[in-house]
Amino acid sequence: MCGITGIINRRAKVEISQLSKMTDKIAHRGPDAEGIFVNQNKTCGLGHRRLSILDLSDAANQPMHSKCGNYSLVYNGELYNFKEIREILKSEGVEFSTSSDTEVILESFIAWGPKCVDRFNGMFAFAVWNEKEEELFIFRDRLGIKPLYYSWDEETLYFSSELKAIAPFIDQKNWDEAAIQHYFRLGYIPAPHSIYKAVRKLEEGSYIQLNKSDFLIKNYWKLEEKVQKVTLSDENEAKTQYHDLLKSSVEYRLQSDVPFGVFLSGGIDSSTVAAVAQSISDQPISTFSIGFEEASFNESEYARKVADHLGTKHHEFVLSHKDIQDLIPEIPKWYDEPFADASALPTYLVSKMASEKVTMVLTGDGGDEQFMGYGMYTWADRLTTLKTLRWFLKTGLSLSSKVNNQRASQYFDFKEDEHLPSHIFSVDQGMYSARSLKKHFTFTEDYSPLLLGKTNRRLLVSESQSFHDLKFYLPGDLLTKVDRATMQNSLEARVPLLDHRLVEFSLNLDEKLKRKNGDSKYLLKQVLYDYVPKELFDRPKWGFGIPLNLWLSNELKPLLDKYVNQEVLEKYDFYKVDEVLELKKQYLGGKTFLYNQLWLIIMFNMWGER
Repeated sequence: MCGITGIINRRAKVEISQLSKMTDKIAHRGPDAEGIFVNQNKTCGLGHRRLSILDLSDAANQPMHSKCGNYSLVYNGELYNFKEIREILKSEGVEFSTSSDTEVILESFIAWGPKCVDRFNGMFAFAVWNEKEEELFIFRDRLGIKPLYYSWDEETLYFSSELKAIAPFIDQKNWDEAAIQHYFRLGYIPAPHSIYKAVRKLEEGSYIQLNKSDFLIKNYWKLEEKVQKVTLSDENEAKTQYHDLLKSSVEYRLQSDVPFGVFLSGGIDSSTVAAVAQSISDQPISTFSIGFEEASFNESEYARKVADHLGTKHHEFVLSHKDIQDLIPEIPKWYDEPFADASALPTYLVSKMASEKVTMVLTGDGGDEQFMGYGMYTWADRLTTLKTLRWFLKTGLSLSSKVNNQRASQYFDFKEDEHLPSHIFSVDQGMYSARSLKKHFTFTEDYSPLLLGKTNRRLLVSESQSFHDLKFYLPGDLLTKVDRATMQNSLEARVPLLDHRLVEFSLNLDEKLKRKNGDSKYLLKQVLYDYVPKELFDRPKWGFGIPLNLWLSNELKPLLDKYVNQEVLEKYDFYKVDEVLELKKQYLGGKTFLYNQLWLIIMFNMWGER
């Protein structure tokens, strides 16, 4: 886990001082070593910050250069099957001077070119410069676990692991309106957008090819293309295959030359990862969890019970609103653009705690999206069935005196031709629906929802909803959240459930193996119950959130007043100020389900203030 930067200039010379400033901006991603390379004619500059996980020697530092001197590499991530690939390359006559996966990536590219990524199992963003051809390739992993930002103006290319390294070189006043709309609909800005028009995110499963004549972006892996015509419905066969793949995935991700642990929330996903990791390890692993003083949000006792059963060395930290409140102003600095997932705060704190004990952790991200763990998937079925009755249900529920019914009415408030996965996500997460967006904002163009490509079989509505989350929500929000929160603490996070073999397998499971008799994550639970008693999980799903709704009207109300008032709102040309102030009034008057819409505004205005 590291940070990379780079500048390619077709006409002017690359300045080492610029490259150094870029690399210094992401020093937190790699405190162990820094490297800068500028080629002889100063058309290419590569920068790197290293967090040492494999081969801790200086020989594995970056930028790394080939023995012939023609190729140079900077790399962020981990290649889990590097030992197998190294053996293949050795059989073809390649000699290695380190035991690092970095050298394997470099030699793989030399041997196989861009096709090398087809052989990789890992999380990565890496750039390779070919001096002879004056050509650059930049790759991002299949699921978008590792970030990559770039800016290209037909003359100069800047790229980096984080937006903050590129921002000084572009017009920061020229915002992307489509990105802003996505933010208020989703709570994050999805690839390829960034908040700035001049900067883009390289999409998952893609690579950039830049040479003297062309700037190209190509896909080497697409989620839609992995959907097969026929699904696997045999439960025993599915469980055996998935369990074997999961053990392989976890074993790969336990490769490390530094201490490691597991983030353990006590839920299905993280408990499964912890259980498999402990079964493989010959020593008690370290587990880390976060709890809250507000008892209704404190799931740490369940994490402790799972840890006790597994025999791990467990560490927990109980938070109060004060711990969170002090960190909120840091979010714009961590993410460099508007980002509204408040669970970034406990994720940061558990990362900080874990970094005092270990350098690498496993997380449980990815289980909900693959195995239909969210309530959104039930709503997808429900809204499709009740589509013709939506006006009556919307009206009846909205007139109810119960707040939960008023919130539920929003699910039925959509147009006939509306993109349903986008609508369901926005309402379920408490964001702005299409109608709500028009009511509260004055954007000049209509919102364009995120759409899936064609698949080999017709997906069920619940499958389409989970597919939508896997393709957009996971990389755009959840993986971004974890990357920045862990990297702020120089901690590497690995995601066993997002091994691409597991994702491709789960895509083609019969839906009844994901939800059975109303029980979500069915197959994943069957694997877990081989390790931990089912009784420990007989409770509602909570998720890794914070009691923001409670805090925003009490301890955090000063934030609401500071960032949602007429003076501040009038600084931006897209708010309908009176409508937003009415929204605030309704929230404080008892419509508590509106809190996230106000939080979105708070976080945007806080970022804008910076």
